[in-house]
Amino acid sequence: MKFVFSKHALNRIKDRGITEEKVSAIINDPDTILKESDCKHIYQKVMEEENKKYLFRVFINICEHPDLIITAYKTSKIDKYEH
Repeated sequence: MKFVFSKHALNRIKDRGITEEKVSAIINDPDTILKESDCKHIYQKVMEEENKKYLFRVFINICEHPDLIITAYKTSKIDKYEH
């Protein structure tokens, strides 16, 4: 999948301590993909970090070409978001 990071996404992942490589890995091998709207999809993956499990969520606008990463974050509240 071809994609680019928005400036907002680059700032947010930096602030949140998430690497571009980790975001790429999530996009290339997600546990789930949720369709929030026709254009916005959320790629999710549970990963362990520092001996704790987190759900990583990457928001992508698939109507842009190449696909545009809008933002990404991690949460320990896995049950809240997994479907």
